[in-house]
Amino acid sequence: MFSIEKKNITLGFMPLTDSAPLVIAHEMGIFEKWGLNVNLTKQNSWATLRDKLHSGVIDAAQMLAPMPIASNIGLHGQKSTVISPMILSRNGNGITLSTKLYQKILSQHDTNALSMPFSANILKHEIDERKRGGNKLTLAVVFPYSCHYYQLIEWLKNSDISPSEINLLIVPPSDMVPSMHSGDLDGFCVGSPWNAKAVREGVGITGVTSSDLWEDSPEKVLGLMSDWQVKHPETTFALVSALYEACQWLENIPNRFEAARFLSRAKYLDTHIDVIAPSLMGSCLTLNNTSPRKVESYQQFSTLGDPTFNKPAHHYGENIAKLMQACGHINTQQITDLDIASIYREDIYQAVIYKDKKSLY
Repeated sequence: MFSIEKKNITLGFMPLTDSAPLVIAHEMGIFEKWGLNVNLTKQNSWATLRDKLHSGVIDAAQMLAPMPIASNIGLHGQKSTVISPMILSRNGNGITLSTKLYQKILSQHDTNALSMPFSANILKHEIDERKRGGNKLTLAVVFPYSCHYYQLIEWLKNSDISPSEINLLIVPPSDMVPSMHSGDLDGFCVGSPWNAKAVREGVGITGVTSSDLWEDSPEKVLGLMSDWQVKHPETTFALVSALYEACQWLENIPNRFEAARFLSRAKYLDTHIDVIAPSLMGSCLTLNNTSPRKVESYQQFSTLGDPTFNKPAHHYGENIAKLMQACGHINTQQITDLDIASIYREDIYQAVIYKDKKSLY
């Protein structure tokens, strides 16, 4: 056990299926087991979560994998030394098109269905048609510096579609489905369960998952301020230990049914279990009233017997920085100036999981 400097801590999370490690650690008493009294606070947008972490309103948070890098550079906000000592989840995103757009695409291609996963090539006819009318397709992602953004852009570019040919909006995850219902969005890239909710409500079709685009890519990480970690090193160790245990618990499929039940509560995702459970079971709901597509790696939290799964390896941060550069978010000098090892903190993770505190010195 650790000599905890701060027992009472506040963790921020977003209402997403991959908040499961935080929710499970709280509901199953895992935080308490490691000597922590944790208050989980649900946030309404990634920008709000980031700002609260930067200002010290919350002690730590579930974050998008690129966010610590963006914070250290100061993109769209205060330059802040955010670190990540742990990967919380991999994959979990999907690209969903409105059923209205999908039906139009089917008529354009003279077919009753499209094979899954589909490429962005199916959008070309509609993009050209709207261009002639002076309009564009409107797609959305959850945050500029997110795997969702980079995955959607890659999906488009793989079919030689320039991002400039569409309108790209930033919409909080839980607002995606209402925005599609209102006709404001033609499609979006978002994390579970909001793709499944769009399908269940008959307003969307999910034709691509992040697993189809990037196999085993880090999606969410634990984020905290560097100076907070320096003041609370043992608390950080306890936090990583508890979340690692929760991630391991989530590798058992029967446990995931229990996780879906917890997540469905109003204080967490506030949505029905049949919307939350599919991705946890490795199923992608594609179209309402049709059989789901099996995607074994849809939602991953750990791999039993392989502690490297949750390690924030430096090469992941380096790969994300390259994606940010490719999308014009950062430049060559900023890449050169980045010290990934000071952001993606392998040393802290190794000190906890491998009991190797020498790695910190």
